[in-house]
Amino acid sequence: MTSSNPYDMNLGKNAANYVPLSPLGFLERSASVYPNRTSVIHGDLRFTWKQTYDRCRRLASALTKRGIGIGDTVAFMAANTPAAFEATFGVPMTGAVLCALNIRLDAETIAFMLQHGEAKVLVTDREFSPVIKKALMQLSKRPLVIDIDDPLGLGGELLGECDYEAFIDGGDPEFPWRWPADEWEAIALNYTSGTTGNPKGVVYHHRGAYINALGNAVNWGMSGHPVYLWTLPMFHCNGWCFPWTITALAGTHVCLRRVEAASMFSAIEAYEVTHMCGAPIVMGMPSYNIH
Repeated sequence: MTSSNPYDMNLGKNAANYVPLSPLGFLERSASVYPNRTSVIHGDLRFTWKQTYDRCRRLASALTKRGIGIGDTVAFMAANTPAAFEATFGVPMTGAVLCALNIRLDAETIAFMLQHGEAKVLVTDREFSPVIKKALMQLSKRPLVIDIDDPLGLGGELLGECDYEAFIDGGDPEFPWRWPADEWEAIALNYTSGTTGNPKGVVYHHRGAYINALGNAVNWGMSGHPVYLWTLPMFHCNGWCFPWTITALAGTHVCLRRVEAASMFSAIEAYEVTHMCGAPIVMGMPSYNIH
């Protein structure tokens, strides 16, 4: 039935008047407008927004070359590192869905998540290899495994085909990544850590991630270019959407593998941190390892 309302006539969606909401646009904009601003700090590593955009596109390209695309699941078992941050953009750039695993969980629970979420790729930090090794042994079909060989990691062994840096080096920094055709497309799969049964999968869509990210900025009264210290695990509800929030504001992500007072106060002073997450008691912990 055709509407006779003149406001409904010749006003269909098109590229000139409608674009699906997605946090992927935050990265594209920050790299375009602020290419030389510092995007990520991790130990001695420093990246600019242009470099981060290139690295995310390399990740998307490398995943696509391995057949990853719309509706596929890519799992990450990672501490708060550049790789974990880049996954929040590089994975959905392919149309795939990011599943950030809770690094505190046991092998049985991780195995369930990998199998239930049908992960085709697992990118895993060397430090968590004891748990991942046991989890992989419980799977009927092993995903492609890529290692994060972070120099700041403690121990562990390499389990994968190659390490993350070598993997993205094979990707194209000019990769023509995919904007979602519909803003209700899934961007992330998160699992609850249920105590009465198996974890439950919770799906974020691009629209929700976009709105929640901007809501963070409004509710926190963020202005300018914030410097955000990653005391909150990036796997926790996708870091409460702060990977996308800080990127929207072209701020700086300061990675932190272990949550301990000395490291936090040192980073706050060295990088002039403006924002972080955590209960006040966290600031007084002499040594609190997030795993």
